[in-house]
Amino acid sequence: FAGLSLYFEDGHDDLDDFGFDDYGSECDGIRITAFLDAGQDNLTPLGRLEKYAFSENVFNRQIVARGLLDVLREFSDNENDFISVMETVARMSEDGEPTVRAELMEQVPNIAMFLHESQPNFPAVFSRYLVPIVVRYLTDPNNQVRKTSQAALLVLLEQGLICKGDMETKVCPVLLDLTELSSDDDYKIEAVAIMCKLVTMLSKDTVEHLLLLRFCELCSDARLFQVRKVCAANFGEFCSIVGQDATEKLLMSKFFDLCSDSLWGIRKACAECFMIVSNSTSPGVRRTKLSPLFISLISDQSRWVRQAAFQSLGRFISTFANPSSTGLYFKEDGTLLEVPRCPFDRLGPTHCHRLTWGQKQYSKWTILVKCNKTRSDLKKYLKQCFIESSMRCSFNGPTERPSHPPINQDGRSTPTLECMSGGDSGSDYTNTPPRDRHEGLECNNNPPTNNEETEQTDENFNSFHYWRPPLPDISEELEMLKDQEMAGLEPVTSSQIKKVLDCLQPHMDDPDAQAQVQVLSAALKAAQQERQSEDTEGQSECQPPEDGNGEPDEEFSQKGGTAEEEQTPNEPRQQTTDSAPIEELKETEAKTEAEPQNVIPQQLLDQYLSMTDPARAQTVDTEIAKHCAFSLPGVALTLGQQNWHCLKDTYETLATDVQWKVRRTLAFSIHELAVILGDQLTAADLVPIFNGFLKDLDEVRIGVLKHLYDFLKLLHAEKRREYLYQLQEFMVTDNSRNWRFRYELAEQLILIIELYSHYDVYDYLRQIALTLCSDKVSEVRWISYKLVVEILQKMYACGAHDLGLNFINELIVRFCHCPKWVGRQAFAFICQAIVEEDCMPMDQFAQHLLPSLLSLSSDPVANVRVLVAKALRQSVMEKAYFKEPGSAYSDELEETVMALQADKDRDVRFFASQDPNMTLMDTAALI
Repeated sequence: FAGLSLYFEDGHDDLDDFGFDDYGSECDGIRITAFLDAGQDNLTPLGRLEKYAFSENVFNRQIVARGLLDVLREFSDNENDFISVMETVARMSEDGEPTVRAELMEQVPNIAMFLHESQPNFPAVFSRYLVPIVVRYLTDPNNQVRKTSQAALLVLLEQGLICKGDMETKVCPVLLDLTELSSDDDYKIEAVAIMCKLVTMLSKDTVEHLLLLRFCELCSDARLFQVRKVCAANFGEFCSIVGQDATEKLLMSKFFDLCSDSLWGIRKACAECFMIVSNSTSPGVRRTKLSPLFISLISDQSRWVRQAAFQSLGRFISTFANPSSTGLYFKEDGTLLEVPRCPFDRLGPTHCHRLTWGQKQYSKWTILVKCNKTRSDLKKYLKQCFIESSMRCSFNGPTERPSHPPINQDGRSTPTLECMSGGDSGSDYTNTPPRDRHEGLECNNNPPTNNEETEQTDENFNSFHYWRPPLPDISEELEMLKDQEMAGLEPVTSSQIKKVLDCLQPHMDDPDAQAQVQVLSAALKAAQQERQSEDTEGQSECQPPEDGNGEPDEEFSQKGGTAEEEQTPNEPRQQTTDSAPIEELKETEAKTEAEPQNVIPQQLLDQYLSMTDPARAQTVDTEIAKHCAFSLPGVALTLGQQNWHCLKDTYETLATDVQWKVRRTLAFSIHELAVILGDQLTAADLVPIFNGFLKDLDEVRIGVLKHLYDFLKLLHAEKRREYLYQLQEFMVTDNSRNWRFRYELAEQLILIIELYSHYDVYDYLRQIALTLCSDKVSEVRWISYKLVVEILQKMYACGAHDLGLNFINELIVRFCHCPKWVGRQAFAFICQAIVEEDCMPMDQFAQHLLPSLLSLSSDPVANVRVLVAKALRQSVMEKAYFKEPGSAYSDELEETVMALQADKDRDVRFFASQDPNMTLMDTAALI
């Protein structure tokens, strides 16, 4: 006890002697700068600062260091005093006590922010006084001081307070010195860690010029595995900063070495950053080098490495995605959207001429299918395709095109077909042999269409198009098809289309030939499907209207359309039209199975599909199925619609997994997968799984509910309407206390209203909304009132005034005449929202709702009168309709508001008298 008494007495004496007598055990709001106040020592504030900053007592110096920010605020008005304080800070940074230095460094970020906001010469002051302290403390012998300085440096960089010059001349040189081969191990490990964290905040030039080569050396550090591990963990950040060229030239070989390191922790770190590294490489390197490397990590002898590799597998596969092939892209906010495919009006003249003729024709075909055009439109389009193909491949006659490239060497556009056929072309064109003219025909990439200007400018001259062997002459076959089509004698048969395809098969390496095959293969499939349908079903139930007197070729286009009644669940529209792979289009016979994918290496796909194997859960990770489900939308996006068959069984397996976390993961992402797959595949494969999720646990159902609108809007109207009967089921939960479930339902219903007709909204959603308005939880009621307003707005927007009036009468009975004050209060809030959102004409509001609202101004409950006063003063009386001199309700409104301004309740008087232009007070707490 004697020692304890002595310690207490010494501590008390210190406080008294050095001016900190105000500090007591019960002083929570201590003013740290109290020592600057005038005392008996007759010193100026700066003198007192000097006295305590360099006192012999450590506690005194700690207090000064801790209060430096307040000290600077005290002296910020006088520039000379301010500079004196900064010089004192610089001298304090050399204190021999580590705790004082640590306290000082903790205040540096706050001081820097204060200087940045208040001092016009901030860069100079900060660079002169504070940056040297931070840099010097990076090499401090005390571990706590070094850690504090490293954290402060990161904060300063995140806030953008350190200029590029200071980083290059003061910070980076210190880090390079600390990472030298002869540097101390502890310093080196810490310096590598801080350097890897800094790299994401520096510019590309700074990283390449100062840090890249040193990082490559550190990746090969044979003495300290901790250094290699830090480099492996941050390898992706370096790759993303320096870009593709530097990654492939300098970093890729180091990454291979780290992936084969003898320590499993380093290999595990490489597996975790594999996706970022892959994003920084070219597609060729990704497929030929990184894919085999990743396979080796998946089959690693260490379970932890395999576990990390499988967790990164889906993300690595997603780096193979190509928006040009998937047809989808991500916006900055993460929204997945379809790449616009409308050709000429959206792409504009600078892009249209770069499409080959076949690509344009195939794009037109895609648009017709996507937009669900009629059969007659498709029939006419196919006719035009054959006519243009015939004219394009016709080699005889004076309209042949020259053998020259699509643009002249000086950049001028190639003469049009009309100019050349008119005999105005040069002698070089006239004397061109037929074969050479055909080469020029293919190079031009512009089809001769009627009354269409074909003059284009193409800056991308391709020597392959110029020197390639000519395509075979199929003009006779196409001319025969053209004659039959124009004369209307017989429909185009499968055998005739096959002849054209057979002629084009040897030239499938040519993009123009591929485009022709795409269009003709689609027509072939349509003809074959029609023949099969006639053999099995006789006559189709739904015949399209005949053209004229019933052309025979109407039968040809019958199956070429996109009518939904002719699609089966196993044959989605996308697989037979715009998303069909090139391998499938090469086939001349219809197939029931899709072609094997070639988007990603098959080994990667096989490993991904094996993640649902129960044996993987035992040998790799118990939650491997969850990781598979998490990354499945990314894998599906990469493979595209045409390869959905590769993932279909895996998705169904995951959807029935015994772990609810796996099903929950799929439920949260099913709407994104629906965007990727399109409406046909969604209806065939996702809707049954979606229906299963609706009956699952609440933990799974919430995933479906949060994105219910996003999924329903992708369905056809008929299919979407089936879910009207199931929306009521969301009102029932496993736990009645789960009010957030009902809150989410109300939010989704607000969005879903636009997907249904006003009749469906009135018949199905109205009752759910009214039920939610009576919920026990105020948050649910609050959002439900907004739902009611949206429903009423839907009624009047669609012209259903009768339904709107019925709904209004129901609101009056249910809320305005409610025996509970909460219901009457809700009516006042609903009326205010109706006026603010302009849900209905003001004359209708004044006739049907305003009298009931005014009747609540004398309600016995003050909380009801508060919202009535707010609705009248801030919303109703601000409408021009009620401001007109001849308004029938203006006098009554004025009298009511005046009565509320004289109300006995203070809150009622406040809202009745508040200026509408002032900031509105939130009254949510009153509901």
